[in-house]
Amino acid sequence: MSSKPSYALSGLDKVFHERGRLAICSALIANTEGLSFTQLLEACDLTDGNLNRHLHALAEMGIVTMQRITGKGRPQTIVRITREGSERFLNYIDELEGVVREVQRARKRKGSPGRTVPASSTSQ
Repeated sequence: MSSKPSYALSGLDKVFHERGRLAICSALIANTEGLSFTQLLEACDLTDGNLNRHLHALAEMGIVTMQRITGKGRPQTIVRITREGSERFLNYIDELEGVVREVQRARKRKGSPGRTVPASSTSQ
């Protein structure tokens, strides 16, 4: 059996491996009391339609819950991450961190140069 690392990345949960869903779940993990649809819209920089589509997909998988609150003023939807969703997302983050660490180790072993930042176009 080879000691080389696997680059298949089978431990990464495909549910979260998309910019919008990663942003949504990150925001909800950081705000355990939940966020309104509008707050998520602003935090994740998504369109209404994109956010709505991702939320419904995440809700179908039991990752988030959505609660419609009515009362004074406009009704609002509060979104929260579920316990299962939180566990799955944090496991995904752990796997992703492992990938990053392995890439960094491989770069150091091979003596690859570090990243360089291009010179600013404003400096003369």
